[in-house]
Amino acid sequence: MPKVLFAAAEGAPFYKTGGLGDVAYALPQALSKLGVDIRVVLPYYPKLFPARYLKALRPLTQFSLNFGGHEKYVGVRTLTLGAVTYYLIDNEEFFGRDGLYGYWDDGGRFGFFQMAIIEMMQVIDFIPDVLHVNDWHTAFIPVLLHDKYAWITPYQQIRTQLTIHNLQFQGWFPESVLDTVFGIGRQFFNDDGFAQDGQVNFMKGGINFADLVSTVSPSYAQEIQTPEFGEHLDGTLRRQAHKLVGILNGIDTTLYDPETDTHLAAPFDARDLSGKAQDKAALQQAVGLPKRAVPVFGIVSRLTQQKGMGMLVSALERILPGADIQVVMLGTGDADLEAGFAHLHERFAGKVAAITRFDEGLAQQIYGGADFFVMPSAFEPSGLAQMMAMRYGTLPIVHETGGLRDSVQPYDATTGAGTGFTFWDFTPQVLADTLMRAALIAQNEPQVYQALQQHAMAQDFAWTNAAKRYLDGYQRLHA
Repeated sequence: MPKVLFAAAEGAPFYKTGGLGDVAYALPQALSKLGVDIRVVLPYYPKLFPARYLKALRPLTQFSLNFGGHEKYVGVRTLTLGAVTYYLIDNEEFFGRDGLYGYWDDGGRFGFFQMAIIEMMQVIDFIPDVLHVNDWHTAFIPVLLHDKYAWITPYQQIRTQLTIHNLQFQGWFPESVLDTVFGIGRQFFNDDGFAQDGQVNFMKGGINFADLVSTVSPSYAQEIQTPEFGEHLDGTLRRQAHKLVGILNGIDTTLYDPETDTHLAAPFDARDLSGKAQDKAALQQAVGLPKRAVPVFGIVSRLTQQKGMGMLVSALERILPGADIQVVMLGTGDADLEAGFAHLHERFAGKVAAITRFDEGLAQQIYGGADFFVMPSAFEPSGLAQMMAMRYGTLPIVHETGGLRDSVQPYDATTGAGTGFTFWDFTPQVLADTLMRAALIAQNEPQVYQALQQHAMAQDFAWTNAAKRYLDGYQRLHA
């Protein structure tokens, strides 16, 4: 069984901004249950680290590394959750911030982090068979192992895997980081290395130098090889297609379980859906909508154009005047989109509830109490919310892209098969038509709707499935 070091810039339950944080917790935990010796390395953000874990956190070691000609302190702290050991890289200068990303010196911060990971391995005497890096924050590690650290004999046997969670974020930095951060030459500053439009591109370096590149869904692996979704790296990805695979993310099926979810007013399962009606009524009461037996469409999302929220506002403006439906939206994001949903809330009182805040309990109530879950993303590398919704018999309505296409089977009126509703053309009218089609089935064909609910709830999105795919990849690399 291969030894694995899993490197990421964020990880639940300590800190997360999105799907990367969820994966960095759930995947190692699932792999450990398959017998893999997998350890996780993250930055230590002291201002953000949850107080409830401080008692378990202990210092392990410290050393210094050469950062652009200057010696920098590296502290390593450790704790264990489940069967997984976590290492946290400590340096107040780089990680003593109020947020994870978005600083002028992010190139230096995560350049330091990547060199600290590599040098830490010898110090703590853990040389993995596979070093699994994630997104741009750690994508330069395969480059460094081929360049700066190529002379270290124990490291020469390490194989690397890069997982791309979202290609939109690549880590572009001036050429000067090669001197001021890494202290390496220009031998790989070219199209076959890490150069892109005269800059250093961390993600491109990882794609070119990693032994295996994975994305978080099979469809996304194909999409990013096209100009439409490739974010200027589609040519690189096509050249490296022989080592590119897509593995759909999973969800925590214990946490997202309508039989045990304490946020719900009543438990239910696929055999007995009666509790869901109580949860719908409780949701309507919680958000100030009348308790009526009409289709309820739920949305839990960042309010961005990438998530299709602008198109959704336009679609709802078309159907709400005549449709007997309700809409519950929970999320924050772009100011114009927040204003758009607020306008719908005011204009269609009794039909729309727009809640612009983060509320985990209310999100669970939406998953449990809504009839449909709307997720019309322009692109979606994996997506987790549509899988969570299906666990609760809340049928997803999704754009056929990335992980949404891989996880939602469109309703087929001929066979009755399906787990939700999908649309292809990314336009407000097509989305509006899809919403109305779903609403009419819920209103006029309750047996069809209930059969789709049961199909959706029968889907197996447990992390064990994805973990087995990752383990297969590790074993091939280690063979």
